[in-house]
Amino acid sequence: MQVERFIFKNFIYLGLLMMLAVSVVAQTKSSQQTPPLAPASPESVGMSSERLQRIDQMCREAVANDDLPGIVALVARKGKVVFHEAYGMSDVESNQKMRKESIFRIASQTKAITATAVMILWEEGKFQLDDPISKYIPEFEDPQLLVTFNESDSSYKTAPADKEITIRHLLTHTSGIGYGFIDEDLRFTKLYHKAGIVDAWTTEPITIEQNIKKLAKLPLHHNPGEKFTYSEGLDVLGYFIEVMSGMAFDEFLRKRLFDPLGMDDTWFYLANSKAKRLVAIHHQQDGKWMKFSDERFNLDYPIEGANTFFSGGAGLSSTAEDYAAFLQMYLNGGEYNGKRILSRTTVEAILGNHTGSLFWEIPNKYYGIAFGVVTEQGEASGGIGSVGTFDWGGYFNTQYFADPEEQTIGILMKQTQGPVNDQTGWKFRLLVGQAIDD
Repeated sequence: MQVERFIFKNFIYLGLLMMLAVSVVAQTKSSQQTPPLAPASPESVGMSSERLQRIDQMCREAVANDDLPGIVALVARKGKVVFHEAYGMSDVESNQKMRKESIFRIASQTKAITATAVMILWEEGKFQLDDPISKYIPEFEDPQLLVTFNESDSSYKTAPADKEITIRHLLTHTSGIGYGFIDEDLRFTKLYHKAGIVDAWTTEPITIEQNIKKLAKLPLHHNPGEKFTYSEGLDVLGYFIEVMSGMAFDEFLRKRLFDPLGMDDTWFYLANSKAKRLVAIHHQQDGKWMKFSDERFNLDYPIEGANTFFSGGAGLSSTAEDYAAFLQMYLNGGEYNGKRILSRTTVEAILGNHTGSLFWEIPNKYYGIAFGVVTEQGEASGGIGSVGTFDWGGYFNTQYFADPEEQTIGILMKQTQGPVNDQTGWKFRLLVGQAIDD
Protein backbone atom coordinates (compact mmCIF):
# COMPACT_ATOMS: atom_id res chain seq x y z
CA MET A 1 0.00 0.00 0.00
CA GLN A 2 2.81 2.42 0.86
CA VAL A 3 4.48 1.68 -2.49
CA GLU A 4 1.23 2.34 -4.34
CA ARG A 5 0.71 5.61 -2.39
CA PHE A 6 4.29 6.66 -3.23
CA ILE A 7 3.75 5.94 -6.93
CA PHE A 8 0.42 7.80 -6.92
CA LYS A 9 1.90 10.90 -5.22
CA ASN A 10 4.80 10.98 -7.64
CA PHE A 11 2.43 10.55 -10.56
CA ILE A 12 0.43 13.57 -9.39
CA TYR A 13 3.63 15.56 -8.84
CA LEU A 14 4.86 14.70 -12.34
CA GLY A 15 1.50 15.72 -13.79
CA LEU A 16 1.65 19.09 -12.02
CA LEU A 17 5.16 19.67 -13.36
CA MET A 18 3.98 18.86 -16.87
CA MET A 19 1.01 21.23 -16.51
CA LEU A 20 3.34 23.95 -15.24
CA ALA A 21 5.67 23.42 -18.18
CA VAL A 22 2.78 23.69 -20.61
CA SER A 23 1.51 26.87 -18.91
CA VAL A 24 4.95 28.47 -19.17
CA VAL A 25 5.18 27.99 -22.93
CA ALA A 26 1.48 28.33 -23.80
CA GLN A 27 0.38 31.43 -25.67
CA THR A 28 -0.54 34.12 -23.16
CA LYS A 29 -3.79 36.06 -23.06
CA SER A 30 -3.72 39.78 -23.69
CA SER A 31 -5.59 42.66 -22.12
CA GLN A 32 -5.92 43.85 -25.70
CA GLN A 33 -8.88 42.16 -27.43
CA THR A 34 -8.58 42.93 -31.11
CA PRO A 35 -11.09 40.79 -33.05
CA PRO A 36 -9.94 38.51 -35.87
CA LEU A 37 -10.00 39.82 -39.42
CA ALA A 38 -13.51 39.99 -40.86
CA PRO A 39 -15.11 41.44 -43.99
CA ALA A 40 -16.51 44.98 -43.87
CA SER A 41 -17.48 47.74 -46.27
CA PRO A 42 -14.53 49.84 -47.44
CA GLU A 43 -16.22 53.05 -46.35
CA SER A 44 -16.52 51.81 -42.76
CA VAL A 45 -12.70 51.92 -42.47
CA GLY A 46 -11.98 54.95 -44.61
CA MET A 47 -11.50 53.37 -48.02
CA SER A 48 -13.23 54.03 -51.33
CA SER A 49 -15.20 51.20 -52.94
CA GLU A 50 -14.98 52.97 -56.27
CA ARG A 51 -11.21 53.31 -56.08
CA LEU A 52 -10.72 49.71 -54.96
CA GLN A 53 -12.33 48.69 -58.24
CA ARG A 54 -9.14 49.83 -59.93
CA ILE A 55 -7.48 46.78 -58.32
CA ASP A 56 -10.26 44.61 -59.74
CA GLN A 57 -9.71 46.11 -63.19
CA MET A 58 -5.94 45.61 -62.96
CA CYS A 59 -6.30 41.92 -62.06
CA ARG A 60 -8.91 41.25 -64.74
CA GLU A 61 -6.73 42.89 -67.39
CA ALA A 62 -3.63 40.96 -66.29
CA VAL A 63 -5.48 37.66 -66.75
CA ALA A 64 -7.27 38.72 -69.94
CA ASN A 65 -3.97 39.83 -71.49
CA ASP A 66 -2.32 36.52 -70.51
CA ASP A 67 0.19 38.36 -68.31
CA LEU A 68 -0.75 35.93 -65.52
CA PRO A 69 -2.82 32.73 -65.39
CA GLY A 70 -4.45 33.59 -62.05
CA ILE A 71 -4.38 35.92 -59.05
CA VAL A 72 -5.79 36.23 -55.55
CA ALA A 73 -5.76 39.77 -54.14
CA LEU A 74 -6.57 40.81 -50.58
CA VAL A 75 -6.72 44.27 -48.99
CA ALA A 76 -7.43 44.94 -45.32
CA ARG A 77 -7.60 48.13 -43.30
CA LYS A 78 -8.03 48.68 -39.56
CA GLY A 79 -8.62 44.97 -39.03
CA LYS A 80 -11.28 44.64 -41.73
CA VAL A 81 -11.01 42.88 -45.08
CA VAL A 82 -12.32 45.31 -47.69
CA PHE A 83 -11.23 43.51 -50.85
CA HIS A 84 -10.65 39.79 -51.42
CA GLU A 85 -11.10 38.41 -54.92
CA ALA A 86 -9.83 35.61 -57.15
CA TYR A 87 -9.16 35.78 -60.88
CA GLY A 88 -8.26 33.38 -63.68
CA MET A 89 -7.11 29.82 -63.28
CA SER A 90 -5.32 27.91 -60.54
CA ASP A 91 -4.42 25.15 -63.00
CA VAL A 92 -4.67 25.92 -66.71
CA GLU A 93 -4.10 22.34 -67.87
CA SER A 94 -6.91 20.90 -65.76
CA ASN A 95 -9.15 23.96 -66.23
CA GLN A 96 -9.46 24.69 -62.49
CA LYS A 97 -10.60 28.16 -61.55
CA MET A 98 -8.76 30.23 -58.96
CA ARG A 99 -10.61 30.60 -55.67
CA LYS A 100 -10.14 32.97 -52.76
CA GLU A 101 -9.23 30.00 -50.57
CA SER A 102 -6.64 28.62 -53.03
CA ILE A 103 -3.34 27.58 -51.42
CA PHE A 104 -0.02 28.93 -52.68
CA ARG A 105 3.61 28.00 -52.12
CA ILE A 106 4.73 31.15 -50.31
CA ALA A 107 8.48 30.34 -50.45
CA SER A 108 10.43 33.23 -48.85
CA GLN A 109 7.33 34.57 -47.15
CA THR A 110 8.13 31.68 -44.78
CA LYS A 111 11.11 33.70 -43.53
CA ALA A 112 9.08 36.24 -41.56
CA ILE A 113 7.18 33.40 -39.87
CA THR A 114 10.42 31.66 -38.86
CA ALA A 115 11.88 34.94 -37.59
CA THR A 116 8.73 35.50 -35.52
CA ALA A 117 9.13 32.05 -33.99
CA VAL A 118 12.74 32.88 -33.10
CA MET A 119 11.60 36.06 -31.38
CA ILE A 120 8.93 34.19 -29.43
CA LEU A 121 11.72 32.13 -27.87
CA TRP A 122 13.91 35.23 -27.46
CA GLU A 123 11.15 36.86 -25.40
CA GLU A 124 11.35 33.89 -23.03
CA GLY A 125 14.98 34.75 -22.28
CA LYS A 126 16.41 31.61 -23.83
CA PHE A 127 19.22 33.41 -25.71
CA GLN A 128 20.52 36.79 -26.82
CA LEU A 129 20.44 37.87 -30.46
CA ASP A 130 24.19 38.38 -30.51
CA ASP A 131 24.94 34.92 -29.14
CA PRO A 132 27.05 32.83 -31.53
CA ILE A 133 24.93 30.15 -33.17
CA SER A 134 27.73 27.67 -32.34
CA LYS A 135 26.69 27.96 -28.69
CA TYR A 136 23.54 26.00 -29.64
CA ILE A 137 24.63 24.23 -32.86
CA PRO A 138 28.33 23.39 -32.24
CA GLU A 139 28.95 22.45 -35.89
CA PHE A 140 29.07 26.19 -36.71
CA GLU A 141 32.10 26.83 -34.50
CA ASP A 142 35.14 28.39 -36.22
CA PRO A 143 33.52 29.40 -39.54
CA GLN A 144 35.71 29.54 -42.63
CA LEU A 145 35.83 31.86 -45.65
CA LEU A 146 36.10 30.65 -49.23
CA VAL A 147 39.53 31.67 -50.58
CA THR A 148 40.09 29.59 -53.74
CA PHE A 149 37.77 27.42 -55.80
CA ASN A 150 38.65 24.87 -58.48
CA GLU A 151 35.98 24.88 -61.21
CA SER A 152 36.98 21.45 -62.52
CA ASP A 153 36.21 19.48 -59.37
CA SER A 154 34.66 22.02 -56.93
CA SER A 155 37.55 21.60 -54.50
CA TYR A 156 38.40 24.70 -52.46
CA LYS A 157 40.61 26.28 -49.83
CA THR A 158 39.55 28.36 -46.87
CA ALA A 159 40.77 30.81 -44.24
CA PRO A 160 39.28 31.50 -40.80
CA ALA A 161 36.51 34.11 -40.57
CA ASP A 162 37.19 37.00 -38.21
CA LYS A 163 34.20 36.27 -35.96
CA GLU A 164 31.50 33.75 -35.13
CA ILE A 165 28.07 33.80 -36.80
CA THR A 166 25.42 35.16 -34.46
CA ILE A 167 21.67 34.64 -34.35
CA ARG A 168 21.23 38.26 -35.46
CA HIS A 169 23.46 37.61 -38.50
CA LEU A 170 21.23 34.68 -39.48
CA LEU A 171 18.05 36.73 -39.08
CA THR A 172 19.37 39.59 -41.21
CA HIS A 173 21.20 37.77 -44.03
CA THR A 174 24.56 39.06 -42.91
CA SER A 175 26.02 35.70 -41.81
CA GLY A 176 27.94 35.06 -45.04
CA ILE A 177 26.08 31.80 -45.67
CA GLY A 178 25.01 31.35 -49.29
CA TYR A 179 21.80 30.22 -51.01
CA GLY A 180 22.67 27.35 -53.29
CA PHE A 181 20.45 27.26 -56.37
CA ILE A 182 19.66 31.01 -56.35
CA ASP A 183 23.10 32.17 -55.21
CA GLU A 184 24.57 34.99 -57.30
CA ASP A 185 28.00 33.40 -56.89
CA LEU A 186 27.94 30.19 -58.91
CA ARG A 187 30.85 28.79 -56.92
CA PHE A 188 28.50 28.43 -53.97
CA THR A 189 25.80 26.90 -56.16
CA LYS A 190 28.31 24.18 -57.09
CA LEU A 191 29.61 23.78 -53.54
CA TYR A 192 26.13 23.36 -52.09
CA HIS A 193 25.11 20.92 -54.81
CA LYS A 194 28.23 18.79 -54.32
CA ALA A 195 27.66 18.71 -50.54
CA GLY A 196 24.03 17.63 -51.04
CA ILE A 197 22.53 20.72 -49.40
CA VAL A 198 18.75 21.06 -49.67
CA ASP A 199 18.22 24.74 -50.44
CA ALA A 200 14.50 25.06 -49.87
CA TRP A 201 12.33 21.96 -50.21
CA THR A 202 12.48 18.28 -51.00
CA THR A 203 10.35 15.16 -51.19
CA GLU A 204 13.26 13.03 -49.93
CA PRO A 205 13.43 11.63 -46.35
CA ILE A 206 15.78 14.33 -45.08
CA THR A 207 15.54 16.32 -41.83
CA ILE A 208 16.57 19.92 -41.26
CA GLU A 209 19.04 18.73 -38.60
CA GLN A 210 20.86 16.59 -41.17
CA ASN A 211 20.84 19.39 -43.72
CA ILE A 212 22.00 22.18 -41.41
CA LYS A 213 24.85 20.15 -39.94
CA LYS A 214 26.17 19.62 -43.48
CA LEU A 215 25.71 23.30 -44.29
CA ALA A 216 27.71 24.28 -41.19
CA LYS A 217 30.83 22.65 -42.66
CA LEU A 218 30.83 24.79 -45.82
CA PRO A 219 32.69 28.11 -46.27
CA LEU A 220 31.14 31.56 -46.15
CA HIS A 221 30.90 34.30 -48.75
CA HIS A 222 32.40 36.86 -46.36
CA ASN A 223 33.02 37.62 -42.69
CA PRO A 224 29.81 37.63 -40.62
CA GLY A 225 28.26 41.09 -40.39
CA GLU A 226 30.29 42.44 -43.31
CA LYS A 227 27.69 42.35 -46.11
CA PHE A 228 24.05 41.56 -46.87
CA THR A 229 23.98 38.22 -48.72
CA TYR A 230 20.58 36.60 -49.13
CA SER A 231 21.01 33.24 -47.50
CA GLU A 232 19.74 30.07 -45.89
CA GLY A 233 20.10 31.66 -42.47
CA LEU A 234 16.40 31.21 -41.73
CA ASP A 235 16.72 27.50 -42.53
CA VAL A 236 19.48 27.32 -39.91
CA LEU A 237 17.12 29.03 -37.48
CA GLY A 238 14.38 26.48 -38.18
CA TYR A 239 16.69 23.84 -36.76
CA PHE A 240 17.76 26.24 -33.98
CA ILE A 241 14.10 26.46 -32.94
CA GLU A 242 13.99 22.67 -32.64
CA VAL A 243 17.11 22.72 -30.45
CA MET A 244 15.80 25.48 -28.18
CA SER A 245 12.19 24.32 -27.89
CA GLY A 246 12.65 20.56 -27.85
CA MET A 247 9.86 20.35 -30.45
CA ALA A 248 9.82 19.62 -34.19
CA PHE A 249 9.84 22.92 -36.06
CA ASP A 250 6.47 22.33 -37.71
CA GLU A 251 4.93 21.44 -34.36
CA PHE A 252 6.32 24.59 -32.74
CA LEU A 253 4.83 26.79 -35.46
CA ARG A 254 1.49 25.05 -35.19
CA LYS A 255 1.23 25.39 -31.40
CA ARG A 256 2.78 28.80 -30.89
CA LEU A 257 1.75 30.68 -34.02
CA PHE A 258 -0.63 29.07 -36.49
CA ASP A 259 -3.28 27.75 -34.08
CA PRO A 260 -3.43 30.98 -32.03
CA LEU A 261 -3.77 33.01 -35.25
CA GLY A 262 -6.32 30.64 -36.79
CA MET A 263 -3.96 29.87 -39.72
CA ASP A 264 -5.41 26.45 -40.50
CA ASP A 265 -4.39 26.56 -44.18
CA THR A 266 -0.67 27.20 -43.52
CA TRP A 267 1.44 24.03 -43.59
CA PHE A 268 4.73 22.62 -44.79
CA TYR A 269 2.83 19.62 -46.15
CA LEU A 270 -0.85 19.58 -47.08
CA ALA A 271 -3.38 16.99 -46.00
CA ASN A 272 -5.32 15.27 -48.80
CA SER A 273 -8.35 17.41 -47.99
CA LYS A 274 -6.34 20.56 -48.75
CA ALA A 275 -4.11 19.29 -51.57
CA LYS A 276 -6.75 19.88 -54.25
CA ARG A 277 -6.63 23.60 -53.43
CA LEU A 278 -2.89 23.90 -54.20
CA VAL A 279 -2.28 26.20 -57.17
CA ALA A 280 -0.10 24.88 -59.99
CA ILE A 281 3.11 26.74 -60.81
CA HIS A 282 2.94 28.03 -64.38
CA HIS A 283 5.39 29.37 -66.92
CA GLN A 284 4.91 30.68 -70.43
CA GLN A 285 5.97 28.49 -73.32
CA ASP A 286 5.30 29.48 -76.93
CA GLY A 287 2.82 32.07 -75.70
CA LYS A 288 0.82 29.58 -73.62
CA TRP A 289 0.66 28.94 -69.89
CA MET A 290 2.06 25.53 -69.02
CA LYS A 291 2.70 23.72 -65.75
CA PHE A 292 6.27 24.48 -64.67
CA SER A 293 8.77 21.77 -63.76
CA ASP A 294 12.36 21.97 -62.58
CA GLU A 295 14.86 19.13 -62.63
CA ARG A 296 16.53 20.52 -59.49
CA PHE A 297 13.57 19.74 -57.25
CA ASN A 298 10.07 18.27 -57.16
CA LEU A 299 7.60 21.15 -57.03
CA ASP A 300 4.88 18.85 -55.71
CA TYR A 301 6.71 18.79 -52.35
CA PRO A 302 3.71 20.10 -50.38
CA ILE A 303 1.64 17.02 -51.33
CA GLU A 304 4.17 14.29 -52.15
CA GLY A 305 7.20 12.59 -50.63
CA ALA A 306 8.52 11.89 -47.16
CA ASN A 307 7.15 15.08 -45.53
CA THR A 308 10.12 15.33 -43.15
CA PHE A 309 11.90 18.53 -44.25
CA PHE A 310 10.72 21.84 -42.76
CA SER A 311 12.45 24.70 -44.56
CA GLY A 312 12.44 27.81 -42.37
CA GLY A 313 13.40 29.93 -45.35
CA ALA A 314 10.99 28.76 -48.04
CA GLY A 315 8.93 25.66 -47.19
CA LEU A 316 5.43 26.82 -46.27
CA SER A 317 2.23 26.97 -48.29
CA SER A 318 -0.62 29.27 -47.30
CA THR A 319 -3.61 31.37 -48.35
CA ALA A 320 -4.01 35.13 -48.67
CA GLU A 321 -6.40 35.12 -45.73
CA ASP A 322 -4.06 33.16 -43.45
CA TYR A 323 -1.10 35.40 -44.23
CA ALA A 324 -3.26 38.47 -43.62
CA ALA A 325 -3.91 37.22 -40.07
CA PHE A 326 -0.16 36.94 -39.51
CA LEU A 327 0.43 40.49 -40.75
CA GLN A 328 -2.52 41.84 -38.76
CA MET A 329 -0.91 40.47 -35.61
CA TYR A 330 2.07 42.72 -36.37
CA LEU A 331 -0.15 45.74 -37.03
CA ASN A 332 -1.83 45.03 -33.68
CA GLY A 333 1.54 45.28 -31.94
CA GLY A 334 1.90 41.52 -31.47
CA GLU A 335 -1.64 40.62 -30.42
CA TYR A 336 -4.46 38.91 -32.32
CA ASN A 337 -7.92 37.92 -31.12
CA GLY A 338 -6.94 38.34 -27.49
CA LYS A 339 -3.78 36.24 -27.78
CA ARG A 340 -0.38 37.86 -27.18
CA ILE A 341 2.11 36.43 -29.69
CA LEU A 342 4.81 39.09 -29.24
CA SER A 343 5.05 42.20 -27.12
CA ARG A 344 4.71 45.60 -28.77
CA THR A 345 8.30 46.35 -27.82
CA THR A 346 9.50 43.21 -29.60
CA VAL A 347 7.56 44.12 -32.74
CA GLU A 348 9.25 47.52 -32.67
CA ALA A 349 12.64 45.83 -32.36
CA ILE A 350 11.90 43.48 -35.27
CA LEU A 351 11.01 46.43 -37.50
CA GLY A 352 14.13 48.38 -36.50
CA ASN A 353 17.14 48.89 -38.77
CA HIS A 354 19.43 45.90 -38.20
CA THR A 355 21.60 46.22 -41.31
CA GLY A 356 22.41 49.92 -41.68
CA SER A 357 23.40 50.62 -45.27
CA LEU A 358 24.24 46.98 -46.07
CA PHE A 359 20.80 46.10 -47.47
CA TRP A 360 21.47 45.69 -51.19
CA GLU A 361 22.19 49.44 -51.32
CA ILE A 362 18.45 50.14 -51.72
CA PRO A 363 17.92 53.79 -50.68
CA ASN A 364 14.18 53.48 -50.07
CA LYS A 365 14.38 50.66 -47.54
CA TYR A 366 16.41 49.10 -44.78
CA TYR A 367 16.28 45.52 -43.57
CA GLY A 368 14.86 44.69 -40.17
CA ILE A 369 14.44 41.11 -39.00
CA ALA A 370 13.03 39.20 -42.02
CA PHE A 371 11.31 42.30 -43.45
CA GLY A 372 12.28 45.10 -45.77
CA VAL A 373 11.14 48.39 -44.18
CA VAL A 374 10.30 51.66 -45.96
CA THR A 375 12.37 54.71 -45.00
CA GLU A 376 11.42 58.42 -45.14
CA GLN A 377 13.06 58.59 -48.54
CA GLY A 378 10.99 55.60 -49.63
CA GLU A 379 7.74 57.21 -48.52
CA ALA A 380 8.66 60.40 -50.37
CA SER A 381 9.39 58.43 -53.55
CA GLY A 382 5.69 57.47 -53.66
CA GLY A 383 3.70 54.32 -54.20
CA ILE A 384 5.31 52.01 -51.63
CA GLY A 385 3.65 53.09 -48.39
CA SER A 386 4.33 55.13 -45.28
CA VAL A 387 7.53 55.15 -43.24
CA GLY A 388 7.72 51.79 -41.45
CA THR A 389 5.76 49.82 -44.07
CA PHE A 390 7.20 46.30 -44.06
CA ASP A 391 7.20 43.80 -46.90
CA TRP A 392 8.70 40.84 -48.71
CA GLY A 393 7.78 38.29 -51.37
CA GLY A 394 8.28 34.73 -52.52
CA TYR A 395 10.12 32.85 -55.26
CA PHE A 396 6.90 31.85 -57.01
CA ASN A 397 5.69 35.45 -57.45
CA THR A 398 3.83 36.26 -54.24
CA GLN A 399 4.00 39.67 -52.55
CA TYR A 400 2.79 41.33 -49.38
CA PHE A 401 3.10 44.59 -47.46
CA ALA A 402 1.70 46.04 -44.24
CA ASP A 403 1.59 49.76 -43.42
CA PRO A 404 1.45 50.44 -39.65
CA GLU A 405 0.66 54.14 -40.08
CA GLU A 406 -2.31 53.58 -42.38
CA GLN A 407 -3.18 50.21 -40.85
CA THR A 408 -3.38 48.61 -44.28
CA ILE A 409 -2.43 45.16 -45.56
CA GLY A 410 -1.99 44.17 -49.18
CA ILE A 411 -1.42 40.58 -50.35
CA LEU A 412 -1.06 39.44 -53.94
CA MET A 413 -0.83 35.69 -54.56
CA LYS A 414 0.35 34.23 -57.88
CA GLN A 415 2.33 31.10 -58.87
CA THR A 416 4.67 31.66 -61.81
CA GLN A 417 8.27 31.03 -62.73
CA GLY A 418 10.44 32.42 -65.49
CA PRO A 419 9.96 35.66 -67.45
CA VAL A 420 6.46 37.12 -67.31
CA ASN A 421 4.99 40.48 -68.27
CA ASP A 422 3.65 40.98 -64.75
CA GLN A 423 3.12 44.59 -63.65
CA THR A 424 0.70 43.79 -60.85
CA GLY A 425 3.26 43.91 -58.01
CA TRP A 426 4.06 47.63 -58.14
CA LYS A 427 0.61 48.65 -59.40
CA PHE A 428 -1.19 46.82 -56.58
CA ARG A 429 0.77 48.59 -53.89
CA LEU A 430 0.08 51.98 -55.45
CA LEU A 431 -3.60 51.19 -55.95
CA VAL A 432 -4.11 50.16 -52.32
CA GLY A 433 -2.69 53.52 -51.22
CA GLN A 434 -4.82 55.57 -53.61
CA ALA A 435 -7.99 53.88 -52.30
CA ILE A 436 -7.53 55.40 -48.81
CA ASP A 437 -10.33 57.92 -48.39
CA ASP A 438 -10.32 59.47 -44.92
